Amino acid sequence: MSDPRLHVNEEPRNDFLDVAIGFGVTFGVFFLIALVATIITLF
Repeated sequence: MSDPRLHVNEEPRNDFLDVAIGFGVTFGVFFLIALVATIITLF
């Protein structure tokens, strides 16, 4: 029986890149929401 968790270690760089891109996109979305909310509050 093969453990599906072992396949994660085959290409750790791609997994790290996916996590990095996902974190960056999430941060960007939150930043845009905060920016729009700030502009709406100022005006």
